[in-house]
Amino acid sequence: MKIALDAAKFSAKEANRLRKAMATFRSRGMVHELEDMMVGRMVERGYDLDFSERCFNQIKGFGEYGFPESHAASFAHLVYVSSWLKCHFPAAFAAALLNSQPMGFYAPAQIVRDAREHGVEVLPADVNGSEWNCTLEEMGEMGDAKTGRLDRHIAMRLGLRQVDGLPEHVAALLITERAENGPYRDVAELRERARLSPVHIERLASADCFSSLSLTRRKALWDARSLIAGPDLPLFRAADTRDEGAERQATRLPIMPLSEEVVADYQTTRLSLKAHPMAFLRPELAERGFVRACDLRNRKYRAMVQVAGVVLIRQRPGSAKGVCFITLEDETGVINLVVWPDLKERQRKVVMGARLMEVRGRVEYDDEVVHVIAQHMTDATGKLYALSDDMLDAPIARADHVNTPLQGRRTPPHKGAQVREIIDELPNVKGHPRNHRIIPKSRDFH
Repeated sequence: MKIALDAAKFSAKEANRLRKAMATFRSRGMVHELEDMMVGRMVERGYDLDFSERCFNQIKGFGEYGFPESHAASFAHLVYVSSWLKCHFPAAFAAALLNSQPMGFYAPAQIVRDAREHGVEVLPADVNGSEWNCTLEEMGEMGDAKTGRLDRHIAMRLGLRQVDGLPEHVAALLITERAENGPYRDVAELRERARLSPVHIERLASADCFSSLSLTRRKALWDARSLIAGPDLPLFRAADTRDEGAERQATRLPIMPLSEEVVADYQTTRLSLKAHPMAFLRPELAERGFVRACDLRNRKYRAMVQVAGVVLIRQRPGSAKGVCFITLEDETGVINLVVWPDLKERQRKVVMGARLMEVRGRVEYDDEVVHVIAQHMTDATGKLYALSDDMLDAPIARADHVNTPLQGRRTPPHKGAQVREIIDELPNVKGHPRNHRIIPKSRDFH
């Protein structure tokens, strides 16, 4: 570009065209389009024709070799630095990735799962402990048996940015007031001091952000909603809390089942520190002979296996000749699927739309990677809706009918029964996306 600017007096726009042409080194047509322009201008300015052509040939040579090599060197440097940070500072590395979302292949749930597998203690988002971004906290000291040295144990605290529907400026009010006047003692004090609206307090309660106040999710929601159904309503505006109708004693709410807790976590923060959704489906899957991700390597090479998991990533690289790669996740790890083009076309609906997938195929592995070569796939998304009573009647819109939903509705039956799809009327669902999902969407690259 510098040669073109100085020797041929290219404009900045023309030099940028040359840069783009070098980037597409496999398609030489774009480079040759600029050859006559550059060589002609250099000759007009007194340069020898042979010298001008040799200059441009060097540019073409760089486009064919140097440009991709320089990119390879840059990526290699990034990989090395990232690997070093992840090895020596895993908590800081995970926090940085979460604070940079949305980005890359993996969603927050997978970043947190990988961090915990590498020894990072992850603390939940909390009104008295979290900043907007994910942060690091000292959790005492740990001794090294070999060196006898005491190292500070660093944990990662999830930030309020993980709470779906909570704006940053609202979180700033909460954090500023807490820094100036100390931690909050109850839900009512949070509203009074930080001047948060009941809607935003309910978002925090739904995300289970009141654990430092010893409030369960249901109790925090009960208190948050009482802020709305209190003296602000005309019927209770003049009422005194000592009069008839006042709550005489603390309400004892039933304990929320763990499966519902996990569903609520995914709905509100896109991850759960309590459990993985697949853990609740595992007994039924085990009875049917399904294999966990961690057990695949123990199977005989090219043995037929059945696996199931939440769909994380779908990829169909342009250089893969139509082969589709799908990454599933269960409670023990990830499963790499290879889907040949003919199977993808036969089961395109499952490949493109399933959120939970059951797969039958052959397991193959080498020293590093385990693959399952898919032979048949089943969309088991409906089973996710058996995890929570709150979601049993939630409608599900097909991914390819977002703008014009089908007139149908999937209604999973009660827990313990075989999940089935019953088609009836599906309204054009509106409102917050949290009310119409359990697992966040996969990250697809086609």
